[in-house]
Amino acid sequence: MTTERRYDIDWLRVIAIGLLLIYHIAIVFQPWAMFIGFVRSDAFLEDLWKPMTMLNVWRIPFLFYVSGMGLYFAMRKRNWKQLILERSKRILLPFLFGIVAIAPLHMYVFQKMYNMPLSYYPHMGHLWFLGNIFLYVLILLPLFVYLKKQDGSAFKTGLTKMMKSPLGPLAVIPFFILEAMLVKPQLFSLYAQTWHGFYLGLLAFFFGFLFMYSGKTFWSSILKWRWLYIAIAAVLFVVRYVEFATEAPGYLTAIESNCWIFGVFGLGYKYLNKPSKRLSYLSKAAYPVYIIHMFVLFASSLLVLPFKLPPYVSLVLIIGLNFLGCFVIYELLIKRISFLRPLFGLNWDAKPKQVLKQKLKSEKVEV
Repeated sequence: MTTERRYDIDWLRVIAIGLLLIYHIAIVFQPWAMFIGFVRSDAFLEDLWKPMTMLNVWRIPFLFYVSGMGLYFAMRKRNWKQLILERSKRILLPFLFGIVAIAPLHMYVFQKMYNMPLSYYPHMGHLWFLGNIFLYVLILLPLFVYLKKQDGSAFKTGLTKMMKSPLGPLAVIPFFILEAMLVKPQLFSLYAQTWHGFYLGLLAFFFGFLFMYSGKTFWSSILKWRWLYIAIAAVLFVVRYVEFATEAPGYLTAIESNCWIFGVFGLGYKYLNKPSKRLSYLSKAAYPVYIIHMFVLFASSLLVLPFKLPPYVSLVLIIGLNFLGCFVIYELLIKRISFLRPLFGLNWDAKPKQVLKQKLKSEKVEV
């Protein structure tokens, strides 16, 4: 069974990974960078963090939503056994490899930069996201398989009908408000390796799947009401910035976060749902780049920061080196060395006949 490819979701995933790189680079220039295990510049750019405070409340939940949507498409062609095998290859294998071989690399750079004894330190680091996703698949798969079998059920009919209203997508927000009130995170944007990040991600992953399951009415609604969602989010951001010094109560931030996400989905559906050669390349590169970007960021910082350049010059150089380094490693190593490909979430090299077959079907494949 084939499904129409959703190019907007591909584009939004690529953009989200790009924003993640920028976000992590910005941390290097904050005075508290070392407290969360980042290298730190001696010259700070604290004003740079102001726009980041808008981004950091929705960037990670957004990726969890997209991952849930991706699972919906994956299930269209696979039974539960095939799906677990496929997700093990694509998510669990890179996650475990990253713990022992990738995350320790940027710790070596950190130790060298601060003249610490070099030691091997296997850890999840930024790859915690992959571990969460794989657990969500295992936890929610029985329910998703059941829903798949009940495709014409009263539940789906009711869900589809509910999504016709502008309030339909917003109906999931009370669950996020409840999570914030029960877990009481110290910071809403503190997702990595926290129970808040786990439960928030689980909700976003689940509802991302449900939005796709509900059919096109969800997308029609967010397309029509995208500016309403963005306006709500913008007002709440101003309130958070002015009244709460960017750290508003969790229930307000949960509303803002989801409204930004629904607005972004609406904009993507409006402007990005079209194929391109650039997207074809970037959508394949995004996942390996996500895996390696922290090592490249730390290495770039090690090269640039000792020169004590003006901070904005250092920022531009680190951004350039980060994107260039990720491109070179992906293009010359990960993409071209067969045994490395599955370790970074790519398929093994396809045989010529498979390449031709995939090319002929490029307009109708899963997301």
